[in-house]
Amino acid sequence: MAWHLDGTYFENCNCEVLCPCGASSFLLPATNDRCTFLMAFHVDSGEVDGVDVSDLSVGILGDTPGKMADGGWRVGVLMDEQASEEQAEALVAVFGGQKGGPMGMLAPLIGEMMGVERASIDYADEGSRHSVKIGDFVDIEVEDFVPEGATEPTRLTGTIHPANSTLTAARATRSRASAFGLDFAAEGKNGHSAPLHWSG
Repeated sequence: MAWHLDGTYFENCNCEVLCPCGASSFLLPATNDRCTFLMAFHVDSGEVDGVDVSDLSVGILGDTPGKMADGGWRVGVLMDEQASEEQAEALVAVFGGQKGGPMGMLAPLIGEMMGVERASIDYADEGSRHSVKIGDFVDIEVEDFVPEGATEPTRLTGTIHPANSTLTAARATRSRASAFGLDFAAEGKNGHSAPLHWSG
């Protein structure tokens, strides 16, 4: 059956601003030997195989080689505790790539799925600021770059990225994540944000 998700997304990684991976569609290596990241998603409206998944959030915590295209990614899913078992299964199938779509293109790069943790998720998308608190696991906020005198933020266009082909450039103003044996703090480091319009 068909599925669709509409909402918003943002991320923070341990690269310097601007992340070479996102800017080069994964062709260039990251700033560091390993890339650690948190991608946060909020579904304003969505349905997966007849299951309504609206008003739920998901976090993807990952660790990859410096050149992400080499594969061997380790990822874990942080699932909204408000999701029912049916909703959680539907969202894990989409975000794990089993349903194809944008995350399906990343599935061949994933070497280890580290698991799923349920937690309360407080996701906020407020103009140029985007933040998420996920239980005791994550506390991250990024702020879009809006040049002085400009009415629009700085954006990368034409990228190959699962979230969107256009990414707003941002920087973390607060950053702490610890789950699945991964720990990172990337305040002042790279961020992106974008609208989310997925289907499959």
